[in-house]
Amino acid sequence: MKNNNFKIAVFAGDGIGPEIMKEALKILKIISDHKNIDLQLQEGLVGGIAYDNYGTPLPDSSLELALQSDAVLLGAVGGPQWESLDYSLRPERALLGLRGNLGLYANLRPIVAFDELLDASPLKKNLIQGIDIMIVRELTGDVYFGKPRGVKKGKNGKRKGVNTMVYSEDEIRRIAIRAFEIARTRQKNLLSADKANVLETTELWRDVVTEVGQNYPDVTLKHMYVDNCAMQLIRNPAQFDVIVTTNLFGDILSDEAAMLTGSIGMLPSASLGEKTALYEPIHGSAPDIAGKNIANPLATILSAALMLRYSLSMPRDADLIENAVTETLKEGVRTQDIHQPDKKIIGTEEMGNHVAKNLRKLLI
Repeated sequence: MKNNNFKIAVFAGDGIGPEIMKEALKILKIISDHKNIDLQLQEGLVGGIAYDNYGTPLPDSSLELALQSDAVLLGAVGGPQWESLDYSLRPERALLGLRGNLGLYANLRPIVAFDELLDASPLKKNLIQGIDIMIVRELTGDVYFGKPRGVKKGKNGKRKGVNTMVYSEDEIRRIAIRAFEIARTRQKNLLSADKANVLETTELWRDVVTEVGQNYPDVTLKHMYVDNCAMQLIRNPAQFDVIVTTNLFGDILSDEAAMLTGSIGMLPSASLGEKTALYEPIHGSAPDIAGKNIANPLATILSAALMLRYSLSMPRDADLIENAVTETLKEGVRTQDIHQPDKKIIGTEEMGNHVAKNLRKLLI
């Protein structure tokens, strides 16, 4: 029997977070009402606003809410007023805390070029038209979590910084399986990016990914050094379907790929674990435009669509939301960040209303 009851933790966060989250929740309500499902949306505080209220960016109550939920929907965290805090208390630590405690090991970054926004890309239209790339980034290993780490003074008084790149076979196998499974639902092409010619850690990465690939004879696996992959994303991005890579390389490649579309305000992301997942737009909290009703809510709305697809087993409804966004762009309305000379600039709330209107049409 299909589950019609879902518990969703909602963390709007800082800056433009509350504004863009409001529009995403508006879209989810339309879906829940139409499908007669119960989305129990429970709000909590993370990031700078949580520090202001609780003295920590990730209060125990918010973490517990996330642990008890089927999925987490996040807006954005951070801002200049918290930059002077100790590293352990900065808003961004909430993200690392959620990833670690929820076991979120696979970060998905879909890179899709909308025909209506091709002019916004720094690349020529013929290079980016029709690109649809999924970057699968390992999220809990590598130099971000490896030990030893830190900055220490040596006997000569000179400082030395140390970070450790480390991966276990099980960590690599887990992310590889996820990437192959995703490739199976797409064009069945998987590219693994590493630096196996220099780094022993990624030599193991290549070996394990190859071993996993033997269980997926229907998926074509290729390997590429990460520096070449970075070049090829600019030279010929259409060659890629699914890219799987390490935490460090994925951090860099996914941001590079994001600019292919011309605006990070359009791109969602998902961070998946074994039991739950976190969904968020890839842009930041943009404190300089917070409260001005000019932020782009589309990445957050598309993140909600990813939640329906991967956590709530509602892929058709995810398609409907994505199609509603496409129809909205076809209408010629734009928020400030994706403005084109012949298009109408509208605000955050109005953009959400346009998507809602088009979604209702598609649901008829």
